[in-house]
Amino acid sequence: MNWREFWNGTHSIYVNERHRTLHYDRIAKDIAALIPSADACVVDYGCGEAESAELVARRCAMLYLYDSAPNVQARLRLRFGRNDRIVVLSTEALEAMTDHSLDVFVANSVIQYLTHKEFEALLDLARRKLKTTGMLVVADVIPETANFIDDTRALLGFATRGGFLLTALTGLAATMFSEYRKLRHEIGLTRYAEEDIETLFAAHLYRAERSSTNIGHNQSRMMFVARPL
Repeated sequence: MNWREFWNGTHSIYVNERHRTLHYDRIAKDIAALIPSADACVVDYGCGEAESAELVARRCAMLYLYDSAPNVQARLRLRFGRNDRIVVLSTEALEAMTDHSLDVFVANSVIQYLTHKEFEALLDLARRKLKTTGMLVVADVIPETANFIDDTRALLGFATRGGFLLTALTGLAATMFSEYRKLRHEIGLTRYAEEDIETLFAAHLYRAERSSTNIGHNQSRMMFVARPL
């Protein structure tokens, strides 16, 4: 099994429904805050279930959701099929989008599941689709020095604020024997030093800066805002 097969299948990475709801709500609000204007066209690349995407759609003219897992795409179409501000893209539809038509391209919690080569292909894709004034946001980047303790601390802090700490503690024990934990051990997650990822941005003709905040609850991870040169 690889990461795409994992996300395409049935899994449980949330300790309960409250965790799931708060997770997607926080991400949607953080993405919405990055949108520069009400007439912006936005892609959320690798969006997952995007359960609170309507919060983002209210802040822009059009929100395009893309996830490479076919089962996730199908659920997104069922969930948002009646919202005329949200379009769920297939891989082919994403590639066929008009070049230089997007204002914001978001890749949140994505590149840790990609190889360096796949990430470079993503940088090229985003650059083709973004307007010259557009913005690429790459968030939830795992630092080279990060470890499981950092993620655990961030989750427990989120759980404390969200009122599901006891369930989170139980869930952490279950995670040790989960498929996600097994894949993380066997395949691993791609990590980046700050200077290395900035070098990649420059090589693909972006001007990038690290943000002081990250999308989502885990502020030990990094977010970069990049603009085409």
